[in-house]
Amino acid sequence: MKGIAIALTLCCLLGSSAAFGQSRKYDLLIRGGHVIDPKNGIDRASDVAIADGKIALVAADIPGDAVTVVDARGLYVTPGIIDMHVHVFHGTEANGDYSNSFNALPPDGFTLRVGVTTVVDVGGAGWRNFVQFKEQVIDRARTRVLALLNIVGSGMKGGPVEQNLADMDPKLTAMRARQFPELVVGVKLAHYDGHDWTPTDRAVEAGRLANIPVMVDFGRAEPVLPLGDLLLKHFRPGDILTHMYAHVGGRQPIVGASGKLEAFAVEARKRGIIFDVGHGGGSFLWRQAVPATEQGFWPDTISTDLHIGSMNAGMKDQLNVMSKMLNLGSPLKEVIRQSTWAPAQVIRREALGHLSAGAAADVALLRVREGQFGFVDSGGNRRNGTQKLECEMTVRAGRVVYDLNGLAAPDWTTSRPR
Repeated sequence: MKGIAIALTLCCLLGSSAAFGQSRKYDLLIRGGHVIDPKNGIDRASDVAIADGKIALVAADIPGDAVTVVDARGLYVTPGIIDMHVHVFHGTEANGDYSNSFNALPPDGFTLRVGVTTVVDVGGAGWRNFVQFKEQVIDRARTRVLALLNIVGSGMKGGPVEQNLADMDPKLTAMRARQFPELVVGVKLAHYDGHDWTPTDRAVEAGRLANIPVMVDFGRAEPVLPLGDLLLKHFRPGDILTHMYAHVGGRQPIVGASGKLEAFAVEARKRGIIFDVGHGGGSFLWRQAVPATEQGFWPDTISTDLHIGSMNAGMKDQLNVMSKMLNLGSPLKEVIRQSTWAPAQVIRREALGHLSAGAAADVALLRVREGQFGFVDSGGNRRNGTQKLECEMTVRAGRVVYDLNGLAAPDWTTSRPR
């Protein structure tokens, strides 16, 4: 009888232990934050529950039976941020510019800490070296990395390589895009110098063949190629002009010398052309952004053009660019939309950028700091502001991958040794 009692006791203890382990309904519960989820029209205090790497529930006062509970009071809880203009084909090839070289950045070092869970490398790789990019960067990153293929087969290697019309092959670019439809979300043309529409038309043809959008970083031309012609005669609805607030030599700006927004920009937006910030190291000027936004011309998407030069100059990071738009007068929910659900739609990845039940649990916890701050454009000019976004915590596929102040960490005095 004594042996039976011991056995029963052990069974009860084991059963209780198993039941305890299984009783946790959620892996992570984020409580008390102000949720902004533009796709689902949520802009209120709510809890967010996560299980098995997916969003389980967004609702008020979700019961706290979770493995980890995070107190998000005073914070904004948003979908993981999508930065749709970066350069992350990092490598060691000398003189490779943004294609397997030093000007590009390893993604995880510069994304998760600012709430960014998805990036789009725009043109670092072409059809010739995309597989190398995939194996070297995409497959190794915790950040979700997608790509726009450069119309130049060798990618964004700078100098004469990007001027090579013979290497701009729409058919082969489209073939590579169709080979990796889960990763390739568009085609990129950048840095072409010359009074010639051939590169643009070849990029658009590749986009047509693969049924994906095209992004153009207009190069330099003498005389200047009319920007209105690019937008209204060569682009299709859904194609993307990046560096929308730039004014560089050899390219027409969207705000003319009179300070008025050009009519072609308004007409292009009506036609469904996408305008992307693409701040970069030389492509965001207050003298363009201020009059444009004062006349109601806001971006469709907010992005960084992240690379080694831009991050160490005026751009800084995604939250700095978002903060600039916030201080220009954009409501916070619009800034969040332009950095989550809007880019997800532009790149046709509508499973991303929202907190719907069943969606990948990519989440950012943000704080809006109030004070006196300075924001620098790509010309080195400061504009003062009173609000600044800061990332407290980032969740990628249900796992806490960045935690500034240890919101998800146990106190050291009560935690058990690992």
